[in-house]
Amino acid sequence: MRRTAAPYDGVAVCAPLTVPYTRFSSETAHWWAGQALRALAQTAGLKPADIDGFCFSSFSCGPDTAVGMVQHLGLSPRWLDHIPTGGASGVMALRRAARAVQCGDAELVVCMAADTNQIDSFRHSLSAFSRFSQDAVYPYGFGGPNATFALITDAYMRIYGVERADFGKLCVAQRANAGSNPLALQRKPLTLEAYMVARPIADPVHLFDCVMPCAGAEAFIVTTPEIAAERGLAAAQVLATTERHNAFPDDPVQLRGGWAMEIDRFWQAAGIGPGDVDTLQVYDDYPVIVAMQIEDLGLCPKGEVAGFIRRTRFEIDGELPLNTNGGQLSAGQAGAAGGFQNVTEGLRQILRQPLGDQVPDADIALVSGFGLVNYDRGVCTGAVALKALR
Repeated sequence: MRRTAAPYDGVAVCAPLTVPYTRFSSETAHWWAGQALRALAQTAGLKPADIDGFCFSSFSCGPDTAVGMVQHLGLSPRWLDHIPTGGASGVMALRRAARAVQCGDAELVVCMAADTNQIDSFRHSLSAFSRFSQDAVYPYGFGGPNATFALITDAYMRIYGVERADFGKLCVAQRANAGSNPLALQRKPLTLEAYMVARPIADPVHLFDCVMPCAGAEAFIVTTPEIAAERGLAAAQVLATTERHNAFPDDPVQLRGGWAMEIDRFWQAAGIGPGDVDTLQVYDDYPVIVAMQIEDLGLCPKGEVAGFIRRTRFEIDGELPLNTNGGQLSAGQAGAAGGFQNVTEGLRQILRQPLGDQVPDADIALVSGFGLVNYDRGVCTGAVALKALR
């Protein structure tokens, strides 16, 4: 019999931080990490000695890992982790840091992701991203993630009756949410008509289905409620988390993710249900993955997402405020920081610290991560439910 996970008592998550993104940058990932740490130190009144835990994610910091980064940043933590899981990295960093704090291995952990984006760097990073892809796909000509997700999107639409206009509704809502976020790279209003006639990239994926690579950094702090209060930081508690890797490997095409294996236990541990969620922050490299998470997180039954999308408003003042900073589809995808921005935005909304408009009366955020498409599907998934400490 599987043991029940211990609750996350005595843990607080606070100080969400975003270093404003830029489309391209000549700076290194190390520079972006330094900017994040400086801003976080100012926000929380931190000195280097106050940070005794550090968790880091990046695609472009090589050859360094978290080990080289602590030396670069002048830190000396007693707990250290490096999370190389892309879009799932924010949730995974939070999980590991929370247990470290709970066990006393660290008292204040900085969780950070930082990546640069130089001209043509995205293409170069793909060339060495996955041994699996290098062996099995590249010799035959590989269209990058756009081609992979075109196949997933096509299968998902045919099997579940989802139409392009349904995905368009998600993209249009997120762009509307980005309109109040001064840091979003794409803030120009998007209409469904413009979405539908946008140029094709890899059918059925079109222009506005694709994220924009950029440079930037995200960070947050995991500590105890007492330390957060001493530093005057509004904080959230962790109701539940989940994580699963390489779920359903025998599925011929990805129509579900690891959340589906864990979601019943997740909601049971959280002590709430999907209807209690005030805001949903999910990883959104393509809208098909947003739809998949809506189903697999239990917000609607599997196969019924088309109807759910059609009857639900996802704007900040809607029934289910979705990716309220615009998500990656409008705010930008700063490498591994894209896997952190859903955590920081979820925190901001329930702590009443939004970058843009506030979700009315938000207390509970559901955050979901998805990452590392090694070959034909995303391998890593995670989720966390956060509730504001009032």
